[in-house]
Amino acid sequence: MTRRAILVIDLQNEYWPDGNLPLEGIDAAAVNASRVIAHGREAGDLIVNIRHEMPGAPVFVPGSDGVEINATVTPAEGEPVITKNFPNAFRETGLKALLEEKGIEEVVAVGAMSHMCVDATVRAANDHGYKTVTIHDACATRELDFNGTAVPAAQVHATMMAALAFFYGEVIATDDFIAR
Repeated sequence: MTRRAILVIDLQNEYWPDGNLPLEGIDAAAVNASRVIAHGREAGDLIVNIRHEMPGAPVFVPGSDGVEINATVTPAEGEPVITKNFPNAFRETGLKALLEEKGIEEVVAVGAMSHMCVDATVRAANDHGYKTVTIHDACATRELDFNGTAVPAAQVHATMMAALAFFYGEVIATDDFIAR
């Protein structure tokens, strides 16, 4: 096993068109994420599947189809699945202990949403001392609203990726990651 982990963050049915929180570009992001996962499996990387649940909320309802990991990125037999209740996948989960146990030094992030759980998890990974790589075209988000101004999903995504690249680690495309 390498000292690298692929964090598959919240690629759950809730984000697809039939879910309660559909994202722009989720299909393309998931296809790229599946390529990153396949590459990681072949390289012997630790694949960590992360899923969000929000007890009492109208989205990510425990036991619903929405919380299930999408078939595009189905975990392989024996791969760990971490369930979280907060955007940061390290908060009140066993993620850090798992990474420490496996001797992980670098984390690669793919998933959803760029502006929430991907961002929070990558920043936390950096704060914990991990080298971070975010695969920008294997992440997706949605349009946001701020003070009555609609912010298009592409702009939200680009802003988040620029912020991560500014200080929190490398941000690259799927093809560039696989070509290494």
